[in-house]
Amino acid sequence: MKPLIRVQADATELTRALAAALDGGPAVWPVPEAGDGSAAAAASARVGSEVDDRIALVVETSGSTDAPKRVLLSADALVASADATHDALGSAGQWLLALPGHYIAGAQVIVRGLVAGTETVALPAGAFDAAAFAEASARMHDHVPHYTSLVPTQLARLLDAAERDAFVGAALRSFDAVLVGGQALAPVLAERAEAAGVRVVRTYGSSETAGGCVYDGVPIGDTRIRFVDGRIELSGSSLADGYLDDPERTAAAFVAERGTRWYRTGDLGELDDATGRLRVRGRADDVMISGGVKVVLGEVERAVRRLEGFDAAVVVAVPDPEWGERAAVVVAAPVGDAASALRGLRETTDAAGLGPAARPVRLVVADPWPTLASGKPDRRALAAIAASPPGPLG
Repeated sequence: MKPLIRVQADATELTRALAAALDGGPAVWPVPEAGDGSAAAAASARVGSEVDDRIALVVETSGSTDAPKRVLLSADALVASADATHDALGSAGQWLLALPGHYIAGAQVIVRGLVAGTETVALPAGAFDAAAFAEASARMHDHVPHYTSLVPTQLARLLDAAERDAFVGAALRSFDAVLVGGQALAPVLAERAEAAGVRVVRTYGSSETAGGCVYDGVPIGDTRIRFVDGRIELSGSSLADGYLDDPERTAAAFVAERGTRWYRTGDLGELDDATGRLRVRGRADDVMISGGVKVVLGEVERAVRRLEGFDAAVVVAVPDPEWGERAAVVVAAPVGDAASALRGLRETTDAAGLGPAARPVRLVVADPWPTLASGKPDRRALAAIAASPPGPLG
């Protein structure tokens, strides 16, 4: 056993701690950066529990409905994930850190740089800024490939800025690959990125898989995919060991069969008939019964997001006296004439082949927009807003 230490997610401090952890030193639990020295000292204090010698990183994560989970990742899993990423991208390279280090996507950027032996360039702490991203990219070495990892909101902000600032546009195009994950990439945003000459790679994975383990629908490294009752399960060298001090949750999420460990995700999926690539349908706990028909809200959301102005929309279920539940579309700002927009939404879901039960019946504006600590939409809060008596857009 070895100690587990909390480390501030400052890029320099976390890089140093992760390098030591990968080399067998204390395991690292990154925490958000604090604003003063006393908090920083407290953040670097040792955590009460110890972990197995193989563990290098503990990442705290939570979904929209679960209590926080503290994921145990071994040095072997982190390195396997980094190697698989570089193999999938064609070679190792230099990384730009644009995500907080206390999330797996940010920590893994640092690990990839350590594995590649290249200096990771980090954005300044604080809110994401397109100009700072461009300035940081200009400090990267010329002789190696350039990579970064973003969430869709960051990509959207960069594309918006690129329309006004040629320097930002050139910076974004300079990357050999821009990994985008954390949540589904809206088709409209993907099309904008392609038109702007940005080389986007869609990633799918989680803290339990040491970050993205499926790129553009194709497993990387030795990752394998199977489906149990429609739910996606994953195996491979990048799987976590489980959850810190939570054997019950570990047993529920990870199962061993014939010598192979599988991680039971919370997502529904299937292989596309035409391409053989993974298609994520939505969350397994995000299914409504409308008129006796099962509707995966993620599929409705994917169709809705194809419409201009709805690329960040969230679809939730609202009670209905006749159907039981119906779909409501929640947006952060008004989208013009509500009646026309709602007709367009229904036509879009029909065109996607989702059927009458999936047709949205309500359009709601949520301002302010509720989010989780991770920055993802708080779907519980949005569902509560949508279920309240209809306002002007209802």
